[in-house]
Amino acid sequence: MRIFVTGASGWIGSATVSDLLEAGHEVVGLARSEESAQRLQAAGAMVHRGDLDEPDGLAKAATGSDGVIHLAFQHEVAFGGDFPAAAAADRRAVEAMGAALAGSDRPLVLASGLLGLATGRVATEKDGLVPGAEIRANPAGLRAATGLFVLSLRGVGVRSSVLRLPPTVHGDGDNGFMATFVAIARERGVSGYVGDGTNRWPAVHRSDAARLARLAVEAAPAGSVLHAVGDDGVSFREIAEAMGRHLDVPTASVSAADAAEHFAPLGHFVGMDSPASAAITRELFGWEPTGPSLIEDLEEDHYYRRA
Repeated sequence: MRIFVTGASGWIGSATVSDLLEAGHEVVGLARSEESAQRLQAAGAMVHRGDLDEPDGLAKAATGSDGVIHLAFQHEVAFGGDFPAAAAADRRAVEAMGAALAGSDRPLVLASGLLGLATGRVATEKDGLVPGAEIRANPAGLRAATGLFVLSLRGVGVRSSVLRLPPTVHGDGDNGFMATFVAIARERGVSGYVGDGTNRWPAVHRSDAARLARLAVEAAPAGSVLHAVGDDGVSFREIAEAMGRHLDVPTASVSAADAAEHFAPLGHFVGMDSPASAAITRELFGWEPTGPSLIEDLEEDHYYRRA
């Protein structure tokens, strides 16, 4: 297959590109910069220059493909304080690529998130399929709505699926949530957690997420939801303790009232209890994570190397 991948030079995207190529697929990767284009070419992929603000170009690339994996999102815009603008750009991109694939029975895989999907209980692939009040009230609900739109494309002849990713996709080279928490603990001189630290986050190793993205574009049934989850729920106290051991700093509770100041800009997320299961995904694909767990990964030195 000839697969068009957005976010192809990113943390998950670059691993997905490698997995696709190793499986014998051709890859066309979206690149915003010359540096990204060069990385894709060095990996063995072809390049489509453009970005999410160019829906016509994305539609053209989708038309020329046998399927699309959409991993890109304007994270800089979202975490810079304008999540609605990032979500709107994402929606326009998805609408353009979905229209290009309509009537073809070709796949469109959309990456989405798991954090907050079912607060306080284990979320499954059956959650989040109805846009309830909690989703509508959350800015991230705009992105969830795009996921529901993608699933609806099965009605116009697109083999659409949503790949939900945990907040932490870990591994050597991770510059996301875990790397940020390590930097905060080093700066503060304490590895913190909120309250009693029993709140849980799901996690997955980067290689396992990439493999599931490939399986989705190859064979996910139209309208399916997949969870890329290796660890159903890792307690934040356990995460903080692993970091504290390696940084040789104490581990301590941070009150919910102080979380925004201590963990800024991640204070809103660090106290969330949002475990998730991949039981349905594993049964559907026979997919089993083979990479290290989050705690196993946090015991390696790559999270603690100074730049």
